[in-house]
Amino acid sequence: MPKRILVTGGAGFIGSHLVGRLLELGHQVAVVDDLSTGKREYVDPRAAFYHLDITQAAALGEVVARVRPEVVEHHAAQTSVVRSVADPGEDARTNILGSLSVLEACRRHGVEHVIFASTGGALYGNPERVPCGEEHPVRPLSPYGAAKAAVETYLAMYQQVYGLSWTALRYANVYGPRQDPFGEAGVVSIFTQKMLTEQAPTIFGTGEQQRDFVYVGDVVEANVLALERGVGGVYNIGTGVATSVNRIAGLLRQTTEYRGEIAYGPARPGEVDCIALESCRARDTLGWAPAVTLEEGLARTVAFFRQRGLPGAKTKSL
Repeated sequence: MPKRILVTGGAGFIGSHLVGRLLELGHQVAVVDDLSTGKREYVDPRAAFYHLDITQAAALGEVVARVRPEVVEHHAAQTSVVRSVADPGEDARTNILGSLSVLEACRRHGVEHVIFASTGGALYGNPERVPCGEEHPVRPLSPYGAAKAAVETYLAMYQQVYGLSWTALRYANVYGPRQDPFGEAGVVSIFTQKMLTEQAPTIFGTGEQQRDFVYVGDVVEANVLALERGVGGVYNIGTGVATSVNRIAGLLRQTTEYRGEIAYGPARPGEVDCIALESCRARDTLGWAPAVTLEEGLARTVAFFRQRGLPGAKTKSL
């Protein structure tokens, strides 16, 4: 059945893809985004749009009262691990206090279910085993990971005390079209932009650090499935495969036809050495599994940036 759904961060990378998919499925969708990193043009015009910071609790409450969503998809966040290490207070303002503002608006205005965009890549720290399941101890190495863990704790408490249903999706390293290539997070988009404009991308550390790269379209499908399943649980959303940053750079070099150098810089604090997420629980409960291979996802991402016409970008040779 169609639902009324509010997507926080719905002008952002993952959120805008989610909004489009929800509308495609016939849901009534509204978006809250402060456009600090999101783009207005990414929001489907069929969705109601509210230009708003989630930390503005009173204004957010008014929007929730007006929209009367049955479900809130909470994707608004400060997403840079590096920035969180540099300024833990600002990270907490958005990712903890902003999330509490969302939960309070939900509690006060009759929202039935919150789906929370959590993290697996930053939550478990350097795991004892790879791939890492949800039962692994939570040992974040950054304020970003610690904030996501705190919100998961609040979600469980809100269900116990206030009856607010919730689901937390712990994402691996999400990549794909619309990811910001000019920020501090998102190695695939950053490398793609650099290579297409004949600039040397920089790998921080040796490049042998490994991540689990999951395509944005697969992440969106996990959110869609969570509308009806998996209430009260945390679910890893990843491929289970650890891929080195050096391999990502090599695959993108082939796809973009980049012939220049790749630079190396010092490792950045707060980042884990190796992580991949076991997603058996998502498969068994949500019916979810990744469908897009890494090679296909990278090709789609490069094609998006080519079509977007980055200044100085080369066209594909024939």
